[in-house]
Amino acid sequence: MEIKTAEFIKGIIGTNEILEDERPQVAFVGRSNVGKSSVINSLVNRKNLVKSGAKPGKTRQINFFLINKKIYFVDLPGYGFIKTSLKQKEKIRRMILWYLFRSEIKFKKVVLIIDARIGLSEFDKEMLDLLNKNKYPVVVVVNKIDKLKKNKLIGQLKIIRKKAGDNEIIPYSAKTKEGRHKLLDKIFS
Repeated sequence: MEIKTAEFIKGIIGTNEILEDERPQVAFVGRSNVGKSSVINSLVNRKNLVKSGAKPGKTRQINFFLINKKIYFVDLPGYGFIKTSLKQKEKIRRMILWYLFRSEIKFKKVVLIIDARIGLSEFDKEMLDLLNKNKYPVVVVVNKIDKLKKNKLIGQLKIIRKKAGDNEIIPYSAKTKEGRHKLLDKIFS
């Protein structure tokens, strides 16, 4: 599938009419600083469609991007480590859980992005278990593979595959775009 158009539509923090749009939604979820924005930008072949920051936790709302005027890529705030108050962290956590598990969206895919250097963190495993329990169509993207030497990457991928169970794993680099075509195929299949 070739991506011809990609545009930011809106960011939400709660119930909104965009949730009633019939177009399919692909949710991108993961820890703060895992490269969700970079993955989406690499998929759409744009550098700055999705804003990313040097500090973890820049995304504080659920951002909708319309792809080819047919499908939404939805960038969720990161969970886990972010430099903010406990109250704000809890607000973000509740917003993510609401969107994924209470908004009644029928997701085309949920893309769980993890960092190749860190592997499947406790937060990631918890999220993956919730997604699987709800029978969501999940793809696990192991981002930042370009940051590891080949032998280290092979070892990390073995550990991640073991922890991720039956979920599909796609090694990915937002920087080199390795894994891009495979991920696009999974998203649009």
